[in-house]
Amino acid sequence: MKCRHCAAPLGLTLLDLGSAPPSNAYLTAQTLHAPEKWFPLRVLVCERCWLAQTEDFARANELFDAEYAYFSGFSTSWLAHCERYVGDMAERFALDAGCHVVEVAANDGYLLQYVKARGIPCTGIEPTASTAAAARAKGVPVVEDFFGTRLAQALAAQGRQSDLMVANNVLAHVPDINDFAAGFAHLLKPQGVATFEFPHLMRLVAENQFDTIYHEHFSYLSLGTASRIFAAAGLAIFDVEELPTHGGSLRVYSQRADTGQQPRSGRVDALLRREADAGMLGAAWYAGFQARADKVKNDFLAFLLQMKREGKRVAAYGAAAKGNTLLNYAGVRPDLIPFVVDRNPAKQGKFLPGSRIPIVGEERLKEAKPDGIVILPWNLCEEVMAQLAYARAWGARFITAVPALEVTP
Repeated sequence: MKCRHCAAPLGLTLLDLGSAPPSNAYLTAQTLHAPEKWFPLRVLVCERCWLAQTEDFARANELFDAEYAYFSGFSTSWLAHCERYVGDMAERFALDAGCHVVEVAANDGYLLQYVKARGIPCTGIEPTASTAAAARAKGVPVVEDFFGTRLAQALAAQGRQSDLMVANNVLAHVPDINDFAAGFAHLLKPQGVATFEFPHLMRLVAENQFDTIYHEHFSYLSLGTASRIFAAAGLAIFDVEELPTHGGSLRVYSQRADTGQQPRSGRVDALLRREADAGMLGAAWYAGFQARADKVKNDFLAFLLQMKREGKRVAAYGAAAKGNTLLNYAGVRPDLIPFVVDRNPAKQGKFLPGSRIPIVGEERLKEAKPDGIVILPWNLCEEVMAQLAYARAWGARFITAVPALEVTP
């Protein structure tokens, strides 16, 4: 396999999680009786540009199909994050009714609803029919297509260039990252700005967040690697922020390299130096991740087996992709976790891919009163524990497995 960005041969392995089905390929009562597609889940690192990337097995149209069930608008903390973002961008870049905002991977309109509420014209780009329909129900106009230079040039020819382009948690999801990034240079107005949010590879490795790795994530990025990819696409990074979202993310600000006039912040060079000082430009930094991931898997499985031996019941909360990575790598099945609760009605009544654990509504949790509740989206741990605080009345404990096993009374 060759690097998705620079085409150098790949030989350095970051992590091998065996094989698993796509993390968002939820099963129905009908498909539960049919075979599942499992793909190897291995991440390699390019020793020329340092892009970490999954091996090529699953295609994007298999991962993001019409039944795609990830909806962004079910986390209150994430919605608050997005509302703050819209307010901050409107103030910083003087966005008003004469501007145009485009969000790539608009999902269910979770962010553009706040743009629309400010009277700023906007367009969402979203390839999955289920989430695009939810966005339109919020009054958000959506172009239902995959983004890249082809679509960007077509929209620009229609006079739909953008003052602000938003790309939250999508840069990692695209197989052709070069074409995707180049699309922004085509669709931005000469003085337009594009922001990208993505999990920071430095945090992912340092804090053992291996469950962020799944087939829908083709790439895992540092600021240094993103800078190289953007420069090749005609974009220049002028600012960066470190965010707590998704276990530690970057918000990268970019502009057209040929016409952008935003001054470059000192935060860019400072973070590039920190990455280099940490060792991210050498193969040795990527070693040891496998052993740490294996320890999490083994500790989690040992805990579930001990709970079962003691006759205690364990349920899970959050049918999240990261949870599917953990459950499938650990080999967990319904005998150890009989159900997982999720607030998203599109997931309820379905089954987790691989583990085939049924997904139910919150009322099941109140009926079953399990002794332990595993919070699979550990990045939302505080939000979930507050939401399920009533479970403490029957003595339930909250469990997270990543970055290390933790049990909270």
